[in-house]
Amino acid sequence: MTFSQKILTWYHINKRDLPWRKTRDPYKIWLSEIMLQQTRVAQGMPYYHRFVEAFPKVGDLANASEEQVLKLWQGLGYYSRARNLHATAKMVANDYQGEFPNTYKGLKSLKGVGDYTASAIASFCFDLPEPVVDGNVYRVLSRYFDVDLPINSTEGIKYFKELAREVMDSENIRDYNQGIMEFGAIQCAPKNPDCESCPLNESCLALQQNKVAQLPVKLNKTKIRNRYFNYIVLLDDDQNTILEQRKGKGIWQNLYQFPLIESEKTIQLNDLEEALIEKSELPKTESLSLYNKEPIVHKLSHQHLHTQFWVAKTSQQIENGIPWGKIDTFPVPVLVADFIKTLKI
Repeated sequence: MTFSQKILTWYHINKRDLPWRKTRDPYKIWLSEIMLQQTRVAQGMPYYHRFVEAFPKVGDLANASEEQVLKLWQGLGYYSRARNLHATAKMVANDYQGEFPNTYKGLKSLKGVGDYTASAIASFCFDLPEPVVDGNVYRVLSRYFDVDLPINSTEGIKYFKELAREVMDSENIRDYNQGIMEFGAIQCAPKNPDCESCPLNESCLALQQNKVAQLPVKLNKTKIRNRYFNYIVLLDDDQNTILEQRKGKGIWQNLYQFPLIESEKTIQLNDLEEALIEKSELPKTESLSLYNKEPIVHKLSHQHLHTQFWVAKTSQQIENGIPWGKIDTFPVPVLVADFIKTLKI
């Protein structure tokens, strides 16, 4: 049997029962693919069901407010995916009369849709012979063919795309593409792959040369930035508080948070009191106390947020304040959502 035939045989025996595999609806396939970028299936599944229930058609998603979309997405991370999702839904609804393009080139023109997602939709929905190359596919191909080109280099990306096209099964492209990704997720896993029972073990070059653990190769381009966040949780006598919307192009764009003072390092009470004086738009506080003695370190892909929550009381009525009982209706970063659950008012 050829490489692709072995993948297909394995897939038909081992494939997981996933809801987006039971449809050829480009909207649902697209939704699942955007959600599963940098997200495990188990984590993404509940979000997929919630979105399909809330927005059964692409037009429903297009007509939703950004706050609705961000709130449903809350906790899934990489929020630019949610904003791109919303923008693309509007594009499909308005520019394509609610129908997704049925070509690779047309799909790739949509916001937030790159080579992988366009190839996935093209092959899963329209049976177009486009190879998919995601992290799982990189791993399978680099190990089986013993390719040590970095998968995140320009040369590596081009090479693996061409290799994927060479070995794919064009006649059964839908099952083959899903099969090789499933194979990488389950059989040829990142750590401790089950090489002994692998149907490719007799011809896997990395296994023959004892290099499985060394592949794929990835250039380390990420430099971690440490940031120090101090959230001011302000409460008046009526238990109203303040939330601000994050603007700009940084993390958590358009999500809500408590007023924030960012510092160069972890700061003490007297330093924060001085910083608060400069934040003149906030009401004067009568008391200020640190909620978490140890900073919460929230790790993102390129930065670590060392976070302290400070509870402040004021006798002034907060103008346009948000009642504490309604605070969970706003889309907030999961870091803030976790804190809100723990604070007893």
